Amino acid sequence: MAQESDLAAVVSNAAQDIGSFIRTQREAAQVSVRQLAERAGVSNPYLSQIERGLRKPSAEVLSQIAKALRLSAEVLYVRAGILEPGQPSQVHDAIIGDTAITERQKRVLLDIYTSFCQQNEVAPEGSPTE
Repeated sequence: MAQESDLAAVVSNAAQDIGSFIRTQREAAQVSVRQLAERAGVSNPYLSQIERGLRKPSAEVLSQIAKALRLSAEVLYVRAGILEPGQPSQVHDAIIGDTAITERQKRVLLDIYTSFCQQNEVAPEGSPTE
């Protein structure tokens, strides 16, 4: 029983954390709850419940909210506890924070960057890289 209540507390805290983060991002973008709900394709009451920490949104809903706020879905996934945070990288942060490119373009750039980093980790020391 104690484990179940601990788990419920963790889920509740995660829901409140993601909700307050979404509210902060929405306010920074100067968008009302109604406008964000419309852009994200969710109901106004549901979005309000998410922001107040009463509901924990699915990955799909987080993706829709991220798109409506012009954020990386990955950022919301990490905040919601769906993804583990990766290694901090200035390149990664710059790509995620860039507002001049689309979410798809960000994902492609991050995939290319990650593949280069992985390739360099595998290459033996002292071998020339192209």
